[in-house]
Amino acid sequence: MSLVQLIVLALIQGLTEYLPVSSSAHLILGSMVLGWPDQGLVIDTATHLGTLLAVLVYFRRDLIDMAMAWLRPVEKPADRLHRNMAMYLVLASIPVLLVGGLAHQWIELWLRDMRVVAWSTLFFGVLLGVAHLKGPQQKELDDFSLKSALLVGLAQALALIPGTSRSGITITAARFLGFSADAAARFSFLLAIPVVAAAGLYSALKIANGDSNVEWSQFFIAVSVSGVAGWVCIAAFLALMKRVGLMPFVVYRLVLGLLLLWLIS
Repeated sequence: MSLVQLIVLALIQGLTEYLPVSSSAHLILGSMVLGWPDQGLVIDTATHLGTLLAVLVYFRRDLIDMAMAWLRPVEKPADRLHRNMAMYLVLASIPVLLVGGLAHQWIELWLRDMRVVAWSTLFFGVLLGVAHLKGPQQKELDDFSLKSALLVGLAQALALIPGTSRSGITITAARFLGFSADAAARFSFLLAIPVVAAAGLYSALKIANGDSNVEWSQFFIAVSVSGVAGWVCIAAFLALMKRVGLMPFVVYRLVLGLLLLWLIS
């Protein structure tokens, strides 16, 4: 893999992991337009590690607060809120990890199809638009409950369908439940931590079993590029969303889905 291809693929993964626009659709589009082969298991693992580091660094204060809330007695209302949020994130992660663990081979066999990616990009893009326009949506992060966390977690399992977008479907679900765009996005980003970590660990175990050879220079470049891109993406998305909302991403998904259908027709 050339350096240019490596950097471009790492940028795509880093920038689209946290945007509601489907990273799989972009990787397929890039390979079709540029004629590049699949990025492979090692680079896939590296980009997952990079995007995981990005969200860990960006939300480090929230994560420290949640950890400390479980390591010491509850002394104030904020401690209870942080402890609850950690519990909600664990609960919401269970459905996708369970379904992914049981059905990943079936998904790889039957759903890794460009037409599935294209139609999923379109359908879940429309759903995101409907959720965004639904009102009122004024609940904040502190308003999450066991029920809302579980419902968002169940929706996240749909992200196993290529083209859905993990961040897109979780933000969509939270918006339907009445949460503000900022609260929905922040919960979605925090929820990415166990899921991205699990995906990276699964790939790392396959590498450890000898499924792929590691070129460490490429690995660390992919981690660095995707990590920086992921951090910038999170910061920019949260700032941009307060100004323009989610509709530009809905329009972008519709254009992307139609472009994919046109290219594979």
